Amino acid sequence: MKWPALGYLRASSLDELWRALGDGAQILAGGQTLLATLAFRLSEPGTLVDITRIPELRGISVTGGVLRVGALTRHAELGRDALVARHAPLLTQAVPHIAHPAIRNRGTIGGSLAYADPAAELPACAVALDATLVLAREGGERRVKATDFFTGLLTTALEPGEIIAAVEFPLAGPSQRAVILEVARRSGDYAMAGLAAVLDLGADGRVTAPRLTFFGVGDGPVLATRANAALEGRALDAAAIAAAQAALDADLDPPADLHGPPAMKRHLCRVLLGRALQSLTPATEQAA
Repeated sequence: MKWPALGYLRASSLDELWRALGDGAQILAGGQTLLATLAFRLSEPGTLVDITRIPELRGISVTGGVLRVGALTRHAELGRDALVARHAPLLTQAVPHIAHPAIRNRGTIGGSLAYADPAAELPACAVALDATLVLAREGGERRVKATDFFTGLLTTALEPGEIIAAVEFPLAGPSQRAVILEVARRSGDYAMAGLAAVLDLGADGRVTAPRLTFFGVGDGPVLATRANAALEGRALDAAAIAAAQAALDADLDPPADLHGPPAMKRHLCRVLLGRALQSLTPATEQAA
């Protein structure tokens, strides 16, 4: 199908963006979702407002004790940035899982979070890393925790007239461990099930602050609170891993989809959890 008839405006500043937003206006950033919906007439905006030239939405920096990533940061930029690799290595690990190089060269972190696909990697990473989203509107901004931002299937806490300006990630400490794993039918496909895992592992080998976040198995990222509680304060050994896997069933209520039934999704999540935690287990435990 062909796109509907529409107008186009390129905003060069936030002030220009606020003036352009209104009835029938749709923001264009990376366009990796929007362009497909236009082609299938699932979106019919009156005007596309291109925000890719707005400098306030770009850049990666460490400021105020957090890693601040501008919403227009492309996936490929995220994957090769030295500050991201040092302070939020889970994001660096996640990028190769995102679609294909052509998509990673155009898609943006802000676009991925705003679209809120439940099988996407970056929303799960934002929850696992306890990120804060900076939401801008004319006249000010507000901050929303990633755990509160994703409110349902393809829905978020964004209000009319708001955009994601940046994402702020706590700086990883020396004891933080992180890994992301997923199961997909083909490389680049959306995940049938995935896990973004972050935890602190003390010098005594005990786990603190685990944030196991699953994707592809719910309406959005699923923070596995019971499995996290099963790990808290324990040595990361086979018994702790088994306890987390046993607790996981109470955290998940996956829907059936084209990939398979809920029971299959639960099985995949238990397998991913075991593999992820085993990869984070201290070398001495693995040797034993």
